[in-house]
Amino acid sequence: MSDPRAEQHDERYARTPRTTPTRYRDRASWERTEIHAILDSSWVCHLGFAGTDGPVVLPTIFARVEDRLYLHGSTGSRPLRAAGAPAGLPVCVTVTQVDGLVLAKSAFRHSVNFRSVVAHGVAEQVTDPAELAVALDALVDQAVPGRSRDVRGASPKELAMTAVIRLVLDEVSAKTRAGTVNDDPEDADLPYWAGVVPVSTAYGTPEPHPDTERELPPYLRDFRPGGAAC
Repeated sequence: MSDPRAEQHDERYARTPRTTPTRYRDRASWERTEIHAILDSSWVCHLGFAGTDGPVVLPTIFARVEDRLYLHGSTGSRPLRAAGAPAGLPVCVTVTQVDGLVLAKSAFRHSVNFRSVVAHGVAEQVTDPAELAVALDALVDQAVPGRSRDVRGASPKELAMTAVIRLVLDEVSAKTRAGTVNDDPEDADLPYWAGVVPVSTAYGTPEPHPDTERELPPYLRDFRPGGAAC
């Protein structure tokens, strides 16, 4: 019989002080499936690190491959250069999706329905050509799965201008809020509208470039939000 502790480790990331929120701890999760689902349905993250002139937070695209996050940048960017140092770059990566605006009868009780992931660790620059190829394909596929197989690959000149950093998912957690308004009982009879305004990402009909003669590829005909495969 397998060790239950090993199975639990496989299903959840380890809880640490940095991944345990100080407020609303009941909204936190260390479940791998939940964390991966949030990451795989997103394609923009915010990369935080300590710069030479103070804290820096940068938006960038990313992709998940198993327990690794790959973040895209140019070879001249500060975090990409710093991650190439032997010690790597201590970072915090965040991803957030807003699902609804929660409008209460009191200003204090207004909130947002959301899903978020926060990951801490040391980022390193990807230098192995085989891993870099996997990472670049995953970055293209993160927003539109299947796209990397339907484009020209990067040329040597383009590869020389592109850098990717890797963050192993180890110290990571999710935090979510769902549901309706949490008004105070004494505010229930106040004459104000209360409820939730749902928020979602809408995808329009693909618009071909004038020099595109090919018909719409299958992966775009019924395109829905998604992410790279495990």
